Amino acid sequence: MILKVYTVGPLDVQAYIIGCPDTGEAMVIDPAGSEEKLAKEITDSGLTLRYIVNTHGHPDHTCGNQKMKALTGAPVLMHKADDIMFRNPETVEMFRAWGFEPAPPADEYIAHGDVIKVGNLRFEVIHTPGHSPGSVCLYGHGYIITGDTLFVGAAGRTDLPGGSFETLIKSLKTHIFPLPDPTIVLPGHNYGDSPTSTIGQEKKTNPYLTRD
Repeated sequence: MILKVYTVGPLDVQAYIIGCPDTGEAMVIDPAGSEEKLAKEITDSGLTLRYIVNTHGHPDHTCGNQKMKALTGAPVLMHKADDIMFRNPETVEMFRAWGFEPAPPADEYIAHGDVIKVGNLRFEVIHTPGHSPGSVCLYGHGYIITGDTLFVGAAGRTDLPGGSFETLIKSLKTHIFPLPDPTIVLPGHNYGDSPTSTIGQEKKTNPYLTRD
């Protein structure tokens, strides 16, 4: 598996390029800045972008969708709950005040249990509401891409529209905690002591996973 990580955008989002070395197909996750660089990296690596995937609908993670789609022609995938919520006029105005213009609608919806196929790679969609209603994680090949659901040593904030601390904790305990300990965590921001971690390490040290 080809895996490339970039810190992009005004809020330092971790964008991921994941490619299949056998077929040359790829997906980019949360391309929220430096879109030309990401597109060039994909082309220079001999890859063809099949999907643009958003872990959730907050504008710091979706602000590059329109440009990335224009550069590559790839469709945007997002959970329906966030696609609808973050195009609500009141929510749009709030984030516009932060300097973010609304992203265009998603081209396809993804839901819990779906499998995103990129060449010979398979990533399961895990719906993990709490940070936002439509937050998802992508699990496959020994990795879980967690967006803002889980960070290294922390978890996503729940004080923005649609957030719920209780729902986030339930998502972590139900869907994240049971994953195999060696699973490598790839978060949406590098907020911890290291850019990545493992489920086993987080179960031992992350207060959101160790709380009763």
